Amino acid sequence: MAVKHDPLSNIEVHGPIPAHLARSVIEETLRNAILDGRLPCGIAIRQQALAVLFGVSRMPVREALRQLEAQGLLQVVQYKGAVVAPLIEDNSSHAYEIRLLLEAQALRQSVPLLSEDDFNIASGYIEALEAETDFSKIGTLNRLFHQTLYCKAPNKKLLGLIETGLVEEERFLRFNLEKMNLGKLCQDDHQALLRHAKAKDVEACIAQLELHLQRGIQAITHFLDSQKAKQP
Repeated sequence: MAVKHDPLSNIEVHGPIPAHLARSVIEETLRNAILDGRLPCGIAIRQQALAVLFGVSRMPVREALRQLEAQGLLQVVQYKGAVVAPLIEDNSSHAYEIRLLLEAQALRQSVPLLSEDDFNIASGYIEALEAETDFSKIGTLNRLFHQTLYCKAPNKKLLGLIETGLVEEERFLRFNLEKMNLGKLCQDDHQALLRHAKAKDVEACIAQLELHLQRGIQAITHFLDSQKAKQP
């Protein structure tokens, strides 16, 4: 009889965790394990097993799982509990429509306040994206570039919602970018966004963002359709 693999066996915990840090440590550890694939889609995450693994009560575990659910990395499924969410839903176009609304508002708030240091950081991410060949890192660099343009927005709730969408995209790209046959990603859209931001032209930034997100949804939709066509 085959021994069922325990997905939590891929997670290492080093030493006892201070009580006041338990929730954040558990959240960050599980988040990294989901993003790098150690906890794959569809795997159920049991509270009691996590409490034993981290040597804590179930309270910080529950709090960490709620945070990960809010970030779209976990879903609560009847009879299974918390389950690692799919890489992307079939309604990805709806998610991108929401992202445009949120990120456009962040640009309105942030762009007028961005400094030369912020522009240099954003430029550095573009250079890194041009040079990067590790597909697992490209999604992360893409997220960091966009977050740099939004970083001065004073509405932290807005930034939190935006991060959820960017993390979802990062996770999808990490596992599917190579299979999407996009080759070396062109950074023209990012360069244009940065150029408009430097000019403090908010409306041009938003127009460029809309075009950029539309390209993204077209690529993802085409990929998902091609994957469905291969299914028997």
